[in-house]
Amino acid sequence: MLSVTDLGSLDYLAALEFQENVVAAKQRELLPDVVVFVQHPHVFTIGRGGKLENVIAPKDVPVHRVGRGGDVTYHGPGQLIVYPIIDLRSKLRRDVHRYVRNLEASAIRTLKEFGLEAMHRPPYTGIWIEDKKIAAIGVAVRRCITLHGLALNVNTDLSYFERIIPCGLSWAKVTCMAKELGARQDIELVKERFLRNFAEVFGYSAVEKIENGGWKMEDGDSRSSIFNPRPEAN
Repeated sequence: MLSVTDLGSLDYLAALEFQENVVAAKQRELLPDVVVFVQHPHVFTIGRGGKLENVIAPKDVPVHRVGRGGDVTYHGPGQLIVYPIIDLRSKLRRDVHRYVRNLEASAIRTLKEFGLEAMHRPPYTGIWIEDKKIAAIGVAVRRCITLHGLALNVNTDLSYFERIIPCGLSWAKVTCMAKELGARQDIELVKERFLRNFAEVFGYSAVEKIENGGWKMEDGDSRSSIFNPRPEAN
């Protein structure tokens, strides 16, 4: 069983707290595998080994160092951000590299359905169309449970990438689906197709969508999620 929830637009740190709460519940075997969809307000994040000098001119955009792999990247409106929180012991026998390849394959299949030929580009992670990166991947694993994940540029304002050296690769360009296809894309349709491909690649036979409660935030406040419910009024 794969459960899916959509947090809508949510501050990066609130979404990170949400992930950490789900991971903690997964480690106690209280939840099935979960995929979290979200969009963030403008933010730059730097992975564990990332270099601060790759953030050139953040201006008014917040910068956070986080516990995922990879260097610096941008998140913002128009991106499809996917945070799979799954148990590698049950799905991939603790093989993190295979997990990343499957995550890439899910995005590549999705892009192909929209007429875009994307590919891996070893030794670099992420998804590429020639020398243009269209999706970034940065993951972490805690006691065999995954967090962080993938950011696919759908209708992304690419000018924000000019404020950083994306993924620390000075030669790399960045693109999005809207630019490659010449028109804005329906991000809900992209999400639907990505979910189907993810379930097929990872071998889930059933998908349960959690809406209007469950793991979804209330008022965008992680403290009022199912893991930390609000105190009842007296």
